[in-house]
Amino acid sequence: MTSPQLPHLATALRNPRYLVSEWPWRALGYLVSTAPIAGVLSVGLLLVGAPLLAAVNAVRQHGRPIPLPLALFLTLGTLALVGFAPIVSAAVAAVERWRLGLVDPRPLPARRWSGVAERYTSASAWREVAYLVWLGGVVPVVYWVYLLLVLIDILVVTSPWLAGDADQVIVLWDIVDRPGEAVPYAIVGVLLLPVLWYGLGVIAAVQGAVARWLLGSSPDIVELREVTRSRARLVDAYEAERRRIERDLHDAAQPRLTSLTLQLGLARLDVPEDSPAARPLAVAHDQAKGLMIMLRQIVHGIRPQSLTDLNLAGAVRELADEAAVPVTVHADLDRPVPENVETTAWYVVSESLNNVTRHASATRAEVRLTQAGDRLVVEVSDDGRGGADPARGTGLTGLADRVSAAGGRLLLASPPGGPTLVRVELPCHR
Repeated sequence: MTSPQLPHLATALRNPRYLVSEWPWRALGYLVSTAPIAGVLSVGLLLVGAPLLAAVNAVRQHGRPIPLPLALFLTLGTLALVGFAPIVSAAVAAVERWRLGLVDPRPLPARRWSGVAERYTSASAWREVAYLVWLGGVVPVVYWVYLLLVLIDILVVTSPWLAGDADQVIVLWDIVDRPGEAVPYAIVGVLLLPVLWYGLGVIAAVQGAVARWLLGSSPDIVELREVTRSRARLVDAYEAERRRIERDLHDAAQPRLTSLTLQLGLARLDVPEDSPAARPLAVAHDQAKGLMIMLRQIVHGIRPQSLTDLNLAGAVRELADEAAVPVTVHADLDRPVPENVETTAWYVVSESLNNVTRHASATRAEVRLTQAGDRLVVEVSDDGRGGADPARGTGLTGLADRVSAAGGRLLLASPPGGPTLVRVELPCHR
């Protein structure tokens, strides 16, 4: 289930009318505005990187030791780069997030300044430093190569006019003396102009994708791990509390209500039909029976008794037998499934079959239960009209939330006209 996204350069590149749209000019503006920032950063990297490479090359080729002043300069320069990079990256990242709107207007969360110490301890800050290295080390090289290709193409296009001079002109790998000899090369050069114009967009799209990847919000690994563990603890606690409520209702309230219903039934037999108490007693008896049915449904909604009695495969087959359309069940479960996963899988099948009955106009459905590695895979398909949309209140959003709480994921394929396939993958760690 995906929400509609704003158009951006990466999607515009797939449009046949890309070359005559505004996107190539936006890409050009993005790259031109990148040049001064990348140039300044590359100078900073070269101040330390170039002497370092030269020193390493001298040691490797001639075996000379690095002079002490040079070693001291390299050490201090490296420490300065590493020390100031997290601070500089904060300002550069803020500018880059703003500039990214030229080629990718999708919102990119901004990071708040949380103090100097946080700049040296958070993973997000060091991802911004990595973007600084990319911007100052890789981007200039790509720009120079692209500029060289553009200059070569310009030379090829203008070669017929240059060949009219007294001197010989070298066009690619050939030497031309007359304009006529250069015309075929000029034609190829003109044909390559749209390719270079398109390549400009590819470079901008790749740069924007790297910026979004490195500058986007990324929780620290430790925090993300703790969130995952806390969610697992909450799910386990919820399941334990749900089982306790089910046990109390099933073992305490339900037997007493059943006994009350029997006593009222016996009392009805002892009271004459013409007695004033006969009618109120009959109403109370019917209400008790209705309440017993309701309580049974509540207990069934907490954890289906069929799961306890028949396990997952049997409970799903019971759902299939009760469905309004013919349902075929294929179950290949060779290992036990954790209880909370069983419950989630049962609800997936139950809600999916309800959707088939109410919304799909299907004539048949199929349920598959398989185990792939340490995951339980549940697939529910039907031959209905398709077009399932979570926004229309078909229960898919709540189902996706339930699956996500169990650590799984839900995939939906439902093109207009059908068929519809709901696939759920649930982890089975015991």
